[in-house]
Amino acid sequence: MKVKSKIFKVLILTIVLFIISVVFIILNGDTYTIKRNILPGPNGIDKWDIEIEDESIIKCVDKKIKKDVVEFKIESIAEGKTFITISNSENDNSRLYSIYVHKFGVISFNEYMGNSNGSIIIPISITLLLTYILFLLIITYKKNVKENMYQYKNIAYLGLIVFVLFATISQIKALFNYSGLINTINEIINMYSFSMILLPVTFVISILVIISNISLIRKEGFNIRNFLGIILGTLLCFSTILPDIIYNALYSATWIDVHNQNGIGLYIYNVVEAIIHVAIAYIECILIGTIIMGIKAARHIPTFDKDAIVILGCQIKKDGSLTNLLKGRVDRAIEFSKLQKEKTNKDIIFVPSGGQGSDEIISESQAIKNYLLEQGIEEENIYIEDQSKNTYENIRFSYNIIKEKIENAKIAFSTTNYHVFRAGCIATEQSCIMEGIGAKTKSYFWINAFIREFIATIFNEKKKHIAVIISIIFATILMILITYLNNNI
Repeated sequence: MKVKSKIFKVLILTIVLFIISVVFIILNGDTYTIKRNILPGPNGIDKWDIEIEDESIIKCVDKKIKKDVVEFKIESIAEGKTFITISNSENDNSRLYSIYVHKFGVISFNEYMGNSNGSIIIPISITLLLTYILFLLIITYKKNVKENMYQYKNIAYLGLIVFVLFATISQIKALFNYSGLINTINEIINMYSFSMILLPVTFVISILVIISNISLIRKEGFNIRNFLGIILGTLLCFSTILPDIIYNALYSATWIDVHNQNGIGLYIYNVVEAIIHVAIAYIECILIGTIIMGIKAARHIPTFDKDAIVILGCQIKKDGSLTNLLKGRVDRAIEFSKLQKEKTNKDIIFVPSGGQGSDEIISESQAIKNYLLEQGIEEENIYIEDQSKNTYENIRFSYNIIKEKIENAKIAFSTTNYHVFRAGCIATEQSCIMEGIGAKTKSYFWINAFIREFIATIFNEKKKHIAVIISIIFATILMILITYLNNNI
């Protein structure tokens, strides 16, 4: 199912649900029942009265007592605004309400866009729409993973699934305390409190990321990639409390008033706050998706039908022997070959991949080959690729060698667990069909790797992420504008 087709279906469903909601409200909205809890004292219906300021707009058609509640049913006559007072003649217990009558006779209670008879269809429709979107995201994600796990868009789909799931739960909650369109809008806006719910988790993760990055820098040296976790961890912590910082800064400001509930200043702040929260919530969801896909890729075991396995090289020691990191990759490849032999009796070709760096006495591929020979692997089962300088070339050059020697070869690759997903994505980008296996490594590599995969995801799918965030921001501004107009009509 293509993306445009899905978007079209969502738009069609949105239009259909909108039309159904409008028709349902028009058909039911010309009456409204006002309910008041009965206080201790005289409870007879004759003791209660309703006073209508302008009887040309609405009229009372029924009043009754049900258990501990007195009910007044009103009906619209003409478009306009009026006030009603409900009182008890035996005690000083009166209350004033505003009533709006819109076109087609629809009554809204206490607010211009307040509760109407039948307007519960609005959060129901939104919940149905979000549920459908969630369904489309889940089946698309499952289909994509089944076809090819190694795609950055799978992370994006996972992040959106988490985001829409939280939105759906928020709307379901709104069904139980519904009190009008503005209530629904507030629930949608409060959906962005997802970022605040995750604040403790985000804070702990951020601290762990910073600590792990400090450990990584101490052990591996300083470079910008090893510093990414510290940057992101600090940014997440700071961004989550940024709205409070802004509000405190504006609290005593003279150029803008954030205290007036109907003032434009408060709503400008609300827009800024909502934009910050939605951006953080979305980023957190994509980060969750990154972690899930990274773990899923690292734990994946390829099918035991492979003709060749590529071992992705990395830095070797000064004496030409393997570092623990590289040794782990080679041992994992050997382990897989033995499992395949045991289960299917099929041998596998090893393809060590990696050129010679300026500070290396031999190529990485030759160092891997030497280790393979020491482990008892036959030389005729080893094809070396010694020209590559990075993962992109590792995969491309190795793939070409294998395809030249083995027709319709089925290929796996072995790398460190944190590197499996990114290496798989690089293979996908080059149309090199491979399955990855991951060798264990130290935890501080894992955490930093998740950050790198997260940044790579954002970069590779940047247009889609920007489009989603802009759409959500636009919807947020529109909802806050509706709230502002409601409070100022």
